[in-house]
Amino acid sequence: MSPDTLNLLDPDTLSKAEKLGMAARFVVEGYMAGEHKSPYRGFAIEFSQHREYAPGDDVRHLDWKVLGKTDRYYIKQYEQETNYVAHLLVDGSESMRYGSGETTKLDYARAAAACIAYTVVRQRDAVSLTLFDKGTREELPRGNSKTHLFHILEKLANFAPRGETDLAGQLHDIAKKSQRKGIVVILSDFFDDEAAVLKAVQHLRFVGHEVIAMQVLDHDEIEFPFSGLIEFQGMENIPDLKTRPAEVRKTYLAELAAFQETLREGFKRNACHFVECDTSHPLDEALGAYLTFRRQMGIRS
Repeated sequence: MSPDTLNLLDPDTLSKAEKLGMAARFVVEGYMAGEHKSPYRGFAIEFSQHREYAPGDDVRHLDWKVLGKTDRYYIKQYEQETNYVAHLLVDGSESMRYGSGETTKLDYARAAAACIAYTVVRQRDAVSLTLFDKGTREELPRGNSKTHLFHILEKLANFAPRGETDLAGQLHDIAKKSQRKGIVVILSDFFDDEAAVLKAVQHLRFVGHEVIAMQVLDHDEIEFPFSGLIEFQGMENIPDLKTRPAEVRKTYLAELAAFQETLREGFKRNACHFVECDTSHPLDEALGAYLTFRRQMGIRS
């Protein structure tokens, strides 16, 4: 494993993530027996409901107590448990290249994706990876082996940001292609049409996925601490702009706040989590706080 790959796995973050785990909030569809609720009815794990006996049913699952009380034949149905698939979507567009310090937004996002992938595989669930800008640039199907985790880390470590973004298009693709309900984790600055993104999120929720949005922003994008006369370099086909930050700071911060509030409320309406990440804050704090929040909601891991 290369040094760049190993650097993605922050020990402090992994320690917190392993302790807290990442269980599914909603009913998911897995592909093997595991630890999370499945929508499929079976004859294992936890009692769910009765249904009337039909010819061909296994008589071992007859409820004899109900038969004795009602003189009618009923079959016990149970709810299977299943491993989920976590779909990791990492934004690799040009705007993710920005970083006022040593850590760019993409550095932060891929480290978060690496730690989530490690945690999911460690708890015997499966993970897939999509790296995208305007289209899909790298893709790994679901898997839960150590070899699969290594391939994910390699893809993340060797990925360079470029081009424009089409986050909404990627989310619609996932909703169309993924045949099983799972967890979709989006790591992006979300610099796209927010109405289109939220419509795509609604599509994901409609087909049954849980959605977690992790908005990764640089501290300077959040605070806008610039002064003097500065030329801002445009990204994703946005022209460069020379201006005095003091003259536009109030308007910029108001626009950013409105943008984030739209996303925050939109995700909330769709019963999704929206996590705001500042690249100047340690990843273990951001990811640990979110996983703790999930546990406090009564989600078992």
